[in-house]
Amino acid sequence: MTAGGAAGSGPARERLAEALELLADHPVVDGHNDLPWALREQARYDLDRLDIGADQTGSLHTDLARLRAGRVGAQFWSVYVPCRLTGDDAVSATLEQIDAVDQLLARYPAELAPALTADDMEAARREGRIASLKGAEGGHSINDSLATLRALHTLGVRYMTLTHNDNTAWADSATDAPGVGGLSAFGHEVVREMNRVGMLVDLSHVAATTMRAALATSAAPVVFSHSSSLAICDHPRNIPDDVLAQLPANGGVAMATFVPKFILPAAVEWTARADENLRAHGLHHLDTTPRAMKIHRAFEEENPRPVATAATVADHLDHMREVAGIDHVGIGGDYDGTAFTPSGLDDVAGYPNLVAELLTRGWSRADLAQLTWSNAVRVLRDAEAVSRELRATRGPSNATIESLDGPGSPDSADSPDGQPS
Repeated sequence: MTAGGAAGSGPARERLAEALELLADHPVVDGHNDLPWALREQARYDLDRLDIGADQTGSLHTDLARLRAGRVGAQFWSVYVPCRLTGDDAVSATLEQIDAVDQLLARYPAELAPALTADDMEAARREGRIASLKGAEGGHSINDSLATLRALHTLGVRYMTLTHNDNTAWADSATDAPGVGGLSAFGHEVVREMNRVGMLVDLSHVAATTMRAALATSAAPVVFSHSSSLAICDHPRNIPDDVLAQLPANGGVAMATFVPKFILPAAVEWTARADENLRAHGLHHLDTTPRAMKIHRAFEEENPRPVATAATVADHLDHMREVAGIDHVGIGGDYDGTAFTPSGLDDVAGYPNLVAELLTRGWSRADLAQLTWSNAVRVLRDAEAVSRELRATRGPSNATIESLDGPGSPDSADSPDGQPS
């Protein structure tokens, strides 16, 4: 079953037609797309050389035609930079990523609408444009500076993932050794300042201890921009049930990701071997450049890859809805930030296939409208309301990591890193 055609049985075609009809009114808000980093890596932001106004199948998961085919109505574009960039280098690279999104918005104004608020998202939907928001992936992007955090907000960043694959000096990552036990005192202050300015606290990539600490501190709803269920696939990038169960009280939204190594148990071991193969060729295990993908494909020919499907993602969403409730689930595909994608969700044109799969499982149209659109819009609107209340009672925090965590607080890890995922 494909979003662009009528493949499959009669019932399958009918479900896909129903999915497309629903998405016409309730398009997809996707929480995480790494197109800006792919543009940097493949073309150094040369938008003539890598023009998403043209078909980029084979080069990217994302272009305008496929966004339309996938019925995407709003996209959080990740302004990710790798953890190997630290200090001012990380800040500068994040600014370049922000500029890349702004270049896209200026180049394609008929298709992409700048969005800073929930009202902007709704206005873009009425205009038939794709609301475009920015999300910073990794707290290393602020270089331990609350003033830099505020500057990123001023430049349009509407969520920040507290860590990426490595710890920051003030927050623990899911894929690094424990550092501060979740959040340090400065980490809690980062969360409070994000609440005050109206930037969503994104808990993808962080350790479970960090998730729980942030939920205990945040006055505003949190998001998981691209994470799935730990109970369904035991990978540290996923969300434990006790954390999902806290989302109703917090108001947050967990946006299921499509990355096979995070959602399909059989893919975890295969990915470990494929990653080691890349390292044996002198490449970082998260590299998705053409050379790396050629090496991946050769490995896959000799070692068939376990393939996730739309049903795999639906298994996660079924469980996440059961634990957190329908008000607290969403979608965060992580396109252009992963080497592999599920069958049927090969690129950004695939979202209707997921909706069709959920229809077969008895999800109502009302539930699907919340999953695809309403929950994500609501969580941003609620964060804006909290920000208005907090701004009325307190000004900007000028705390430093030294003042809250003491002199000699640990520097952010400086291990090699590559691609986003």
